[in-house]
Amino acid sequence: MFWQAIGAARDLSRAQDIAAVLVRYGFADLVRRLGMAEALAKAGKALHWKVSDEFARLGPPARARRALEDLGPTFIKLGQILATRVDLFAPEWIAEFSKLQDAAPAVPFEDVRAQLTEDLGEAPETAFARLDTTPLAAASLAQVYRARLADGREVVLKVRRPGIRPTVEADLRLLARLAEIIDAEMPELHRYRPQEVVREFTTSMRRELDFAAECRSAERVAGHFRGHPEFVIPAIHWQWSGERLNVQDYIAGIPGRDLAAVDAAGMDRRLLARRGAAAVLKMILNDGFFHADPHPGNVFYLPGNRIAFIDFGMVGRLSDTRRYEIAVLLHGLVSGDSETVAGILLDWREDDTAADPGRLHREIDSFVDQYKGVPLKRLNLASMLTDVVSILRDNRIALPPDLAVLVKAFISLEGMGRQLDPDFDMASEAAPYLEHVLIAHHSPKAIARRGGRTLESALKLLTGLPQDLGQLLRAARRGKLRVEVEMLPLKHFGERIDRAASRLTIGIVTAALIIGTSIVVTVAGESLAGLSTLALLGFVCAVIGAIWLLLSIRRSGRD
Repeated sequence: MFWQAIGAARDLSRAQDIAAVLVRYGFADLVRRLGMAEALAKAGKALHWKVSDEFARLGPPARARRALEDLGPTFIKLGQILATRVDLFAPEWIAEFSKLQDAAPAVPFEDVRAQLTEDLGEAPETAFARLDTTPLAAASLAQVYRARLADGREVVLKVRRPGIRPTVEADLRLLARLAEIIDAEMPELHRYRPQEVVREFTTSMRRELDFAAECRSAERVAGHFRGHPEFVIPAIHWQWSGERLNVQDYIAGIPGRDLAAVDAAGMDRRLLARRGAAAVLKMILNDGFFHADPHPGNVFYLPGNRIAFIDFGMVGRLSDTRRYEIAVLLHGLVSGDSETVAGILLDWREDDTAADPGRLHREIDSFVDQYKGVPLKRLNLASMLTDVVSILRDNRIALPPDLAVLVKAFISLEGMGRQLDPDFDMASEAAPYLEHVLIAHHSPKAIARRGGRTLESALKLLTGLPQDLGQLLRAARRGKLRVEVEMLPLKHFGERIDRAASRLTIGIVTAALIIGTSIVVTVAGESLAGLSTLALLGFVCAVIGAIWLLLSIRRSGRD
């Protein structure tokens, strides 16, 4: 199974590393069921199947997190993506995935110098008036250095780790193959949508490897905040920036985690909480392009109660339609309109068989009813969203990827706001933005724009209809019109029939050998151990056939 899927020998060594780590942390059954053990055995690779007592005492979420840490940069990033899928994983899994820190031992500067010189087009000492060769931070994909320009401006250099891309691409190929196998062979894990998660992760990972894309995202957000001096986005220096290097202004501020320094600087915590909420809500509901990881490590507080955002490697995008749906959902939660909330959630499901609409309506109605009459300032929006996501998870409804990261951003935002101000009221802060989205969606201009697009699509369909019908008729006349119907249950049924027929054939041959051998025993001839040579050979073949048949039946039962 895995042997056929792996395809390229270049990935086999990495597959062995992955299998060994999974076994070490107690996931040997997963390795066996994926066929990795058999594949590695064929390649002459040995696995040590012993699990240490330390790991055996850990729960599955903690063991999964430790395994991801040991597997390196790609899998640490995968864990961080999984931490956003609150609709798929229970809180204890999300808590463990959220502990994954994107940190790694620093690579010596001499190992980075050659790549940095190539990207700058000159020696680093020539390009900058000063360069500190001790990194400010070292993450799994990049290292950050501080430098000074000739004009005295302080900048930071985010340098991609040399040689990291081939390793990441190999991991992505293996993950894609593993996701296909899990989807096909492990129906109990289908609810976690492995192929969808891996596709989402692959897109995100390749975007993060391209630092030029991160620079463009930062400039796009900066453009949205033009005219808002209370928000700061570091300026990009494009003459040096590219795919492997991001040079931007240095932010000299108080890190978002250092609340003691915020108090010592005399900053207004309540104002900072409101401004932070305003910034993220504007990005999400007004602009449709937002920082998807607004945790305290990516936020700095500046004099004058200003806020700076850094690290735009992970961003989210929302269409006008999606923003309207979010506004309707949040407004329905706040106003107690359970019918509207349930309708939006059912529209978001991708599998019509994944939930019982009646049950979902009842659960949403019961949930919303407990908040009826509660003043807006007493509503905990993050807690409400968490409860809604739990209902989705219980009803086997997975959010689309863009909404999963949005829910995580909302929860992180309210958590930061309450750290700054225990009385922070996220629902009240969000209300004006929700009203703006709802009003804008129903404005005459918006209605006319949507009507124009609908009319244009209808005209395209009508004008193209004769040509499409003509192609269909020509294909039918030439006998090339085919209708393909794929029924997976019948395919699996056919495979089972095929296996059963093979076993039946072997059983018949084995029985025939036993009967024939018994007849041969009565015939005189040369003997070996009291039996004729021909009889002995028949018995040996019968025993081999019987053993194969028993093993096949046992393996089938285990599957």
